[in-house]
Amino acid sequence: MSHSTISSTELPKWSPGTPRKLRSRWLIWTLLVAQAFVFWLLQWGGHLLVSEDPLPDHADGAVVLQGSFLGERARLAGAVRLLQQGAVDRILLSVPRESYWGQTISPTVESFIVNSYGQEVANHVDFCESGADVDSTEGEAKTLAACVHARDLRSVVLVTSDFHTRRAGIIWRETIRQQHVDVQLSVQGVTDPEFHSAGWWRERRSAKTWLIEVTKLCSTLVETKD
Repeated sequence: MSHSTISSTELPKWSPGTPRKLRSRWLIWTLLVAQAFVFWLLQWGGHLLVSEDPLPDHADGAVVLQGSFLGERARLAGAVRLLQQGAVDRILLSVPRESYWGQTISPTVESFIVNSYGQEVANHVDFCESGADVDSTEGEAKTLAACVHARDLRSVVLVTSDFHTRRAGIIWRETIRQQHVDVQLSVQGVTDPEFHSAGWWRERRSAKTWLIEVTKLCSTLVETKD
């Protein structure tokens, strides 16, 4: 039986410095990929949080989610625009049942709407009050989905801050599925004064909002998958 032989010229040549060179190359490639990822995140990371649906020609109502002081006003203004454009028939506004000091919120909000937008708009606004135990988007979705069902709304536009649209849409679709609420849902975002998707890392408030919202979004995606 003949045995093939391998000449010394066919063997790979490994110099003492070869492992170090490979490690250096891997390190360089890792740093380049990390740099590209950071660049992409800074440029488009703010848009990761935004996911809007095409606005329907008409919907039964606009549902306004609770937010911060400035965010709440922006969301309400967005819903009023839909009402004035004839895109929705009514506005369903989520409000706490009472303030930290035990004061009823609805009359105060109604007075604000009358002073800001007029009595005609106020006549088309319904309130959905939530208790002190509702302190999350998930809890608010369960309360508001029940309000939507009680008012027999078949199609609604969910109005919230732009950075909140992706997470709110996921939570709401899961909630109405679990509660068997027959409603067509569209998610619309409004510009929130407290967050700017372009250059979000340059502002302390925008960066803080981004970090918190990304963390919550990741948690929501994991919980929904489970």
